[in-house]
Amino acid sequence: MPLAARRRAVRESVSGLPREFWWLWTSTLVNRLGSFVVTFMALYLTVGRGYSALYAGLVISLHGLGGVVSALGSGVMADRLGRRPTLLIAQSATAGSIVLLGFMQGPVAIAAVAFFVGMASNASRPAMQAMVADIVGPQDRARAFALLYWAVNLGFAVSSTAAGYIAESSYRAGFVIEAGMTLACAVIVFLKVPESRPLPKAEQTEAGVSLGTVLRDGRYMAVVGLSCLIAVLFQQGNVGLPVAMGRAGFSPADYGLTIAVNGILIVALQLPLMRFIEHRDPRTLMIFCSLLAGYGFGLTAFAGSVGAFALTVGVWTLAEIGYTATQAGLVARLAPAHGRGRYQGMDTLAWSAAILIAPLMSGAVIDRFGPEWLWGLCAVVGTFAGIGFGLLMRRLPEESTPAAAVPDEAGPEVQRA
Repeated sequence: MPLAARRRAVRESVSGLPREFWWLWTSTLVNRLGSFVVTFMALYLTVGRGYSALYAGLVISLHGLGGVVSALGSGVMADRLGRRPTLLIAQSATAGSIVLLGFMQGPVAIAAVAFFVGMASNASRPAMQAMVADIVGPQDRARAFALLYWAVNLGFAVSSTAAGYIAESSYRAGFVIEAGMTLACAVIVFLKVPESRPLPKAEQTEAGVSLGTVLRDGRYMAVVGLSCLIAVLFQQGNVGLPVAMGRAGFSPADYGLTIAVNGILIVALQLPLMRFIEHRDPRTLMIFCSLLAGYGFGLTAFAGSVGAFALTVGVWTLAEIGYTATQAGLVARLAPAHGRGRYQGMDTLAWSAAILIAPLMSGAVIDRFGPEWLWGLCAVVGTFAGIGFGLLMRRLPEESTPAAAVPDEAGPEVQRA
């Protein structure tokens, strides 16, 4: 592609989005640039502190459980207190708890604080997603969520590299640096991002949307359930793939090279593919990406070299790029404006639950039946999810927009802080 054409493509990808979104994007990038602790938590506990692998796994699971616990509560906070206060509270609590974790000594104290770090760090997600849905129009939401996802992966690619060098010098320094970067995110939000929660009208108040409302929304809960299945698939790149490669005789360095394909492709292809995705039918994309994810992992059963494993990673990475942006836009579309925090909280709960389910699923299947059965099961799960989205989307009107969300679709009146 000529340089001028590439510049035009980038310009079209980032143009037309509100200033508040770009400050959120910047805070997300800053946050991910400092994501050191979770990346090297297992090494910190086993190598740096001398604990067993079993204990390290327990602590990491407790961190994920904290995210599950906070998902719904933070969604309620985003609707009641506002998106901005919820973000500030979550980011400040995350910074403080990360520093505290770096100075904990006993195993019980480390586990307890890791659980709290998981709660605090995950609490910002529903508020962030609800705020993006508030300030970005329906026609641009897929693009906005794709740009956020790109920032997450760009920051993670940089931070995961830097974390290795920081860990060689001082694990504790990683905790302090991440806390400082997270606090910087809170400062950006405090100074530059106004409250975006739509002002309730007389006939439509926040009190009309509760967690019960979300649970009774059958169409939305079906989307959440299918999203959980797809999230379990994507988690296999972190839990099933390294175990399977290790059993096949490949080294940790081989796995590192293989999984690096995921981050490289996301950073390289997210923006070009975003322009293709945003104008496509979300129904078709959800079905196609579900199938591509399932069969991408399914192909791993036939991989016998680092190159072959890397090829399978490339297949399901393409599914990940398309699915994450499309699914986030679908969730925002189905959620009523004054209940977006609760709806996004339920979606966050599904993804957090997948972090807990995926290790149990992969470990049980690999130990009992072998890696090939795991990859075959992934293909079955992807097929089931694709069929599910096909049936679910078929019942949606061609240009359906939830009635409760209509008042703010053309440009919501927002509360300014």
